[in-house]
Amino acid sequence: MLKTREFFQKKGFLGQDPYDLPTSEKRFPDGAQYRVEIPSVEGPKAFQAVLDACEEFDVEIQRISQGSGIMLLTDGEIKEMARLGRDNGMEVSLFVGPRGTWDINAQQWSDAGKNMALRLEGIDQLVYAVEDVKRACDLGIRSILVADEGLLWMVNMMKKEGELPSDLVVKVSVQMGACNPVSVRIMQDLGADTFNVPGDLTLPRLAAIRQAVEIPIDLYVEVPDDFGGFIRHYEIPEIIRVAAPVYIKFGLRNAPNIYPSGTHLEETAIKLSRERVRRAKLGLSLVEKYYPEAVTSPRGAADLGIPQI
Repeated sequence: MLKTREFFQKKGFLGQDPYDLPTSEKRFPDGAQYRVEIPSVEGPKAFQAVLDACEEFDVEIQRISQGSGIMLLTDGEIKEMARLGRDNGMEVSLFVGPRGTWDINAQQWSDAGKNMALRLEGIDQLVYAVEDVKRACDLGIRSILVADEGLLWMVNMMKKEGELPSDLVVKVSVQMGACNPVSVRIMQDLGADTFNVPGDLTLPRLAAIRQAVEIPIDLYVEVPDDFGGFIRHYEIPEIIRVAAPVYIKFGLRNAPNIYPSGTHLEETAIKLSRERVRRAKLGLSLVEKYYPEAVTSPRGAADLGIPQI
């Protein structure tokens, strides 16, 4: 294996996963090592519940994300989420709506085809997805969540050519599935501004990815059941140390999958959002205890995709 490992090193990667767990010297532009994301915030009422819970539990978060899709929010709901994000200095990342599991495809539901779940089939689906992005941007959103390589590349091209805002943050979903340094580097090269790696990566594997890319890593430290259901709270201090800059994401174990959400599930979405913030309080208390020198960002950091309305 020596020659293969040496070839990897020549190409700018490590020759093996670093089991000595080196401390990452990389940082967010403001010097922070970590930020906190609350995912699955499905609408403005759930967002308000997050804000209320942050005040109640004394938790500082910098980003919320939504999963059902831009196309399943009204203009008024998007504007209200944008307003809440702007007023509180928080990034609001909305998932692009069109996806394989919303489409008429069958393979995405098969055992062998689940890896295709959020990919887009054909040019029409890509066009629909870009229209979804344009609509969100027109309503003030400056962060989107994508799960298709073609869409990632196209959005990057449109940013460069002025068809989309140049300050649009492109966050890549965990469902893209890239889980090694070379694959994540490719996502960075395609235009990812932040990348959600699988929640079951070991610390050495996270450290190897961190060596290979400059963009922030997003990582669930409590993982929804359909992604494995892990609860990695005690690892958060080491995750921050080796993977910085990193978004620490608090999903929720033992919770229903409510995608696609809507008013028929609003009360459930609100309760789940509140509990995610409570879980964040529990996880962050371990950072305070075991890695008190770790640096986080205040709200309003310049590189956040804060809505512009």
